[in-house]
Amino acid sequence: MDLTFYKYQGTGNDFVMIDNRTKTFPKENTDIISYLADRHFGVGADGIILIENDDDYDFRMIYFNADGSQTFCGNGGRCAVAFAKQLEIINTKTNFIAVDGSHFAEIENGVISLKMIDVNEIEVKENSVFAYTGTQHHVELVENLDTFPVFEKGKEIRYSYSDPGSNVNFAQQIDANTFRVRTYEKGVENETLACGTGVTAVAIAMHKTQKTTSNLIALPVEGGNLEVSFKEDNGNYTNVFLKGPAAFVFKGNISF
Repeated sequence: MDLTFYKYQGTGNDFVMIDNRTKTFPKENTDIISYLADRHFGVGADGIILIENDDDYDFRMIYFNADGSQTFCGNGGRCAVAFAKQLEIINTKTNFIAVDGSHFAEIENGVISLKMIDVNEIEVKENSVFAYTGTQHHVELVENLDTFPVFEKGKEIRYSYSDPGSNVNFAQQIDANTFRVRTYEKGVENETLACGTGVTAVAIAMHKTQKTTSNLIALPVEGGNLEVSFKEDNGNYTNVFLKGPAAFVFKGNISF
């Protein structure tokens, strides 16, 4: 099979993007998905994203982790919006559908603001917080994030949760409304340079535990800078937006 693909990245979170409006990509074949994501033998990416037609929305986004499992990805969602614009499916605003529901997004000067799902089930534990922001996220506040063993601790915590496990975010508070974040992602099974649903979980967790009173949180990640805003009412977080850059990297063809 000959496949045309596009490579995008959002703060270092990188994706192989496929225009699957003709429904020709074998998306049930997880071996092909894993092959494309492989950084040594394939194209190399944190995830694979398909754009398909939908009767009720501008497009449908289907996201696969590098191991072939499906979930939602915030940075992937922002890149999907940029890709849809490149394909001339949308202009500067869109409503699209993904595995966790519908999303609104807006593009301005290469920066994409993506509306995330409402978050109202937040489990505050003794030393961590768990929240679902489109996928499962464990959040833990630490010191000295530069030297923290993100891979080792992340892998350990990821498998401490029942199937399908959890992504694991380690955050360090920088100031009253800034939290630096490093994330171990399930499905990738490694630290990634950024995680959109992860920083969303961190922002909400830090507000929930009163580490900040701001509803606009700056979140530096290894691959750049993201921003999360929200409204909060009696522990319910609505109008949640993930904001940051998404960039086209290159277009290519591969045969398999």
